[in-house]
Amino acid sequence: MSFWRPEAGCGPHCLPGDTPQVGFLRYVARLVGAAAVLAFAAVAPARPATVQAVARALLRVLGLDLRVRGKHRPGLLVANHVSWVDIVVLMAVTGGVRLVAKKEVGEWPVIGRLARRQHAVFVDRARPRQLPAAVAEAAAGLRAGATVAVFPEATTTCGACPVPMRPAFFQAAIDAGVPVTPLTLTFSVAGERSAAAAFVGDETLIASVRRLARAKGLTLTVSAAAPLFPEPGADRRVLARAASATVAATPIFTRLRRPTPAALPTPALSR
Repeated sequence: MSFWRPEAGCGPHCLPGDTPQVGFLRYVARLVGAAAVLAFAAVAPARPATVQAVARALLRVLGLDLRVRGKHRPGLLVANHVSWVDIVVLMAVTGGVRLVAKKEVGEWPVIGRLARRQHAVFVDRARPRQLPAAVAEAAAGLRAGATVAVFPEATTTCGACPVPMRPAFFQAAIDAGVPVTPLTLTFSVAGERSAAAAFVGDETLIASVRRLARAKGLTLTVSAAAPLFPEPGADRRVLARAASATVAATPIFTRLRRPTPAALPTPALSR
């Protein structure tokens, strides 16, 4: 493991072997429906409302029950990272989001195109010296009023093996003077955490999509915590630890709730 390429120790052994599955016809219908949504996404206008509608439709046809708890503020969104589908989830939560993603995501079919049209900030992990420029680009977007989302764990996990959040992109929020909202993405079946959507090890994107389309009763809960308000000159490492602890402490929520205003902000973080 290295700082630039963190590893969570997740692999095929983390994937569940007993997840309830839908029948073959439902499975095929989901794949056909997903293909139709992606085909529409390839030609649809890149308006936030359209992006959000397409993302929600894709989750729906794949059988994912999306539930949202809390409300994020405009600024920097930081979330744990379980699967490629997390990218779609953030677009479903806020259609105008600018994503921070590894360069390879920009080469993915349709999803990569959507990310590029949303002015995603791509990080080339083979060139760590370019990281400060990517952080500066994210900060510029935040100053311009954009909502920027990043997965600071910098790798996907099964959900039960989290890794510490890397602090680099928290600096963008400090430099831009915007709040940081921790988001917890939790996949569950019948109220129990599930790794059915995990994208770990050497699994291909196609294999992951097929497994996701097979899963029955999969719920994804997005929990938005109270925002963190960093002061000028705050320590990004302290901010990253606070966000990481918040995500790790978030329980699984299985009952759908209407989005409600976030709780009172926590005290400002500084050195």
